[in-house]
Amino acid sequence: MSKPKVLVFIDWYKPYFKAGGPVRSLVNLVDHLGARVDLHIVTGDRDYIATSNEAGVPSDRWTKADAAEQVWYASPGGRSMQVWRSILNEQAWDVVYINGMYSRWSNIVPLWLLRGSAQRRIVAVRGMLAAGPMRQGALKKRLFLAVMKALGCFKGVEFQATNTDEVADIRRWIGPDVKVHLVQNLARKVSSTAPPTIVKVPGKLKLVSLARIAEEKNTLFAILRLADIQGKVRFDLYGTVYNEAYFARCKTAIGDLPEGIEVVWHGQLPNEEGVRVLTDSHALFMPSVGENFGHTMLEALSVGRPLVISDRTPWKQLEASGAGWDLPLEDPVRFTDALQQLVDMDQSAYDRLIKGAYMLGSRYLNDPVPVELTFAMFNR
Repeated sequence: MSKPKVLVFIDWYKPYFKAGGPVRSLVNLVDHLGARVDLHIVTGDRDYIATSNEAGVPSDRWTKADAAEQVWYASPGGRSMQVWRSILNEQAWDVVYINGMYSRWSNIVPLWLLRGSAQRRIVAVRGMLAAGPMRQGALKKRLFLAVMKALGCFKGVEFQATNTDEVADIRRWIGPDVKVHLVQNLARKVSSTAPPTIVKVPGKLKLVSLARIAEEKNTLFAILRLADIQGKVRFDLYGTVYNEAYFARCKTAIGDLPEGIEVVWHGQLPNEEGVRVLTDSHALFMPSVGENFGHTMLEALSVGRPLVISDRTPWKQLEASGAGWDLPLEDPVRFTDALQQLVDMDQSAYDRLIKGAYMLGSRYLNDPVPVELTFAMFNR
């Protein structure tokens, strides 16, 4: 039986990684399904907010990557309607898989060129229609979606949602009768090992965030929650600065924190180093305004590190699982209370959190269903 031929459009792909979750989602998909699906990936030849091809990837031609996938790293000058049309027409694709909603070359142009065709198209919205992101630039986004629908760019298009909330978001913004595949993101392939331990002394706490320094990741909110904490806390931030004005507000808030509360920004962290910084910390603190999956959250759970996050992600009922806290952003005091509880915690109580987090992460990592659902989505 022949493999499904899938043409993928995405703004960034490995070796680049600074865009975070969407890149991780596709890398994981390739790792799991590269032997069963013929994947051709069209992407950019530079990283998120980068101005040059820093990794020296070959541009504007197909290149075989390390999981047998073919990758077209497009240079800025090599992107055109003619090139895109040629790629779309060079093979009989079973699926054109479009990652995201608002990118000119990875989303809009493929949908425009394929409008009215019989070509099967699946759009993975990657959380971009969730309530939090939709409030940012709301008028512009609503106008964009209305125009795309009016021009027929979504007619006959299928969508991928990674949780039930995202199903509702798609049907709200695209249409009540649109076909939606409820298929979870795939986790990174990891070996099953016991969670590493870390010393926990009452009165001290090490927190970490692996996310862009940006409004949608709620970095400033996280920093402000530390202002009333009693004890010694270090909060390490790893992520690209998206908005310098927003970062300036974060730095001002850091400067106003009381003695004993330290926040350190380290810049972007390569994906392969994520496990190391997570295991060196007591908890992942990421109260983002919305996540359609949260790869970093799963990675933290998989090494037994509890989460302090918002209730706008798929990782819910964490307290009941003994794996952390998922809290409403409308009640910031609850974040402070949870953090204070972590600060005051002794080794015995903290070890129970390690166990709860690891058990929750392991259940997801060992579940074969998401992989089979993803394959079935492509192999109709």
